Amino acid sequence: METIIEMLTHRGEHLTGRVLGPLNFRLVVMPLVVTVLAFRAHMRDVREGRSTVLWAFLKDPAERRRLFRSGLRDFGKVFIVACVLDTVYQILVLRSFYPGELLVVATMCSIVPYCLIRGPVTRIGRLLRRKWFGQAKQSADDTKNDA
Repeated sequence: METIIEMLTHRGEHLTGRVLGPLNFRLVVMPLVVTVLAFRAHMRDVREGRSTVLWAFLKDPAERRRLFRSGLRDFGKVFIVACVLDTVYQILVLRSFYPGELLVVATMCSIVPYCLIRGPVTRIGRLLRRKWFGQAKQSADDTKNDA
């Protein structure tokens, strides 16, 4: 039991050391890039009139496949870059390679922000689009009625 606690403590120290250590810019840049990609994906969903991501993912297996592929296309490259940067960090700073830590950091830098952003942005975009197009349609109807 002591060995497990030691191992978890050691891994925790490695993970927290990434925040202040060299190459820490990736912990900010990667989530920002993924957020932009998620925003673009949401706007694409809003334009195409698709349902929110979480609901569609849980409800429809065919839609689940499309959403999974869309997500891979959007954050796959960023995930790979996050893996490469963390590997460089581990080799330079830790003088070792820990694949488990690599997956945790790459996931936290790419997949988690994407999943957290995509749903709310879709809802906000849909509301704004409805409001904007609703006002534009109402203005056009008013202009027709005045003529």
